[in-house]
Amino acid sequence: MSYRVLQLGKFHPIRGGVEKVMEAFTCGLSCRGYECDMLCASEDGSTNEISLNGYGRIIKTPTWTKKAATMLSPGMIFKLRKICRDYDIIHIHHPDPMAALALFMSGYRGRVILHWHSDIVKQKNLLKLYAPLQNWLIHRADRIVGTTPTYVAESPALKRVQDKVSYLPIGVQEPQACLQDIARIRERYQGKKIILSMGRLVEYKGYEYLISAAEILGDDYVILIGGKGELMPQLEEQIHRLHLEDKVHLLGYVANEEIGAYYHACDVFCLSSTIKTEAYAIVQVEAMASGKPVVSTNIPGSGVSWVNEHGVSGLNAPVCDAVGLAKAIQQICQTPETYTRYSLAAKARYRMMFRSEDMIDRLLRLYEELLDNHSPFISMNPATI
Repeated sequence: MSYRVLQLGKFHPIRGGVEKVMEAFTCGLSCRGYECDMLCASEDGSTNEISLNGYGRIIKTPTWTKKAATMLSPGMIFKLRKICRDYDIIHIHHPDPMAALALFMSGYRGRVILHWHSDIVKQKNLLKLYAPLQNWLIHRADRIVGTTPTYVAESPALKRVQDKVSYLPIGVQEPQACLQDIARIRERYQGKKIILSMGRLVEYKGYEYLISAAEILGDDYVILIGGKGELMPQLEEQIHRLHLEDKVHLLGYVANEEIGAYYHACDVFCLSSTIKTEAYAIVQVEAMASGKPVVSTNIPGSGVSWVNEHGVSGLNAPVCDAVGLAKAIQQICQTPETYTRYSLAAKARYRMMFRSEDMIDRLLRLYEELLDNHSPFISMNPATI
């Protein structure tokens, strides 16, 4: 079946999980010979069109300013109005008020898939303004796809449209790294169990609890936190105040080519997030793909603890609980046999649920069923989508 798809939303260069998914869809489909483009706002001012492989493009529109975590790019409206009729499916990624407004004003009459990555949790004032447009988008969509069954089932905004809701787990490729880079990191922290976390240094990531957990862990543990953000000074002050300079290290920005080495060098990956803004956390899947057990948190309404199956790929601790994080880390590392069991199970869960090639297979089936008017609605079982 031949068709053209547009991934719509967010921004470029790639920063967070939503943009990673959009890029993965665009690259994955176009590499298989399907025409798939990505329309997004430009964060760095560049508006050059990026050709991927003859079948896919990244199209960027200029951004005026950024408000409430949203890129204001009126050019997206005009661009989408111009090109929307070239596509059989528009796959819009939520939350992104700018993309929703562009779709609303485009006059597009084709099929729409709404990818529900997250509810709007923190931006309460934005939600009040955006709610009418969000409701229009929910009802306009032919299909709504979340990332986990937990999140879409418990999202208040989706309660009345469960008949057209399903989920598609985000898949990743196994992070790659050379042995020398892995060995260099292990040597730097020789004799230590390395606990790794990766993400922006923002409030909902809960890093203050992970840092406090270092007080409970023994001196044979070291915590590495990769990423940058507004809380860097505050976290540095906490580390200094608790005299944890030898046990907790803020790595700052970690380049893409270095991330794989940290995943493979660490012993346990820890996700300490506190609210359902953290809906999925691709980083824990990347850790599982590297054969690393995961300690994450039981965030109400989030899919994080579904991704990390408790007692299988790792353990889920209570939110905002430094003691709980420390105990879960210690439990995984208590004996070599226990650690190996979690490590092997994490890798097995990745291979069963979260491979990037399987994600693209399921996405193609979703598109084909959407375009086939006689086809039944897709199942909530990821094995069938």
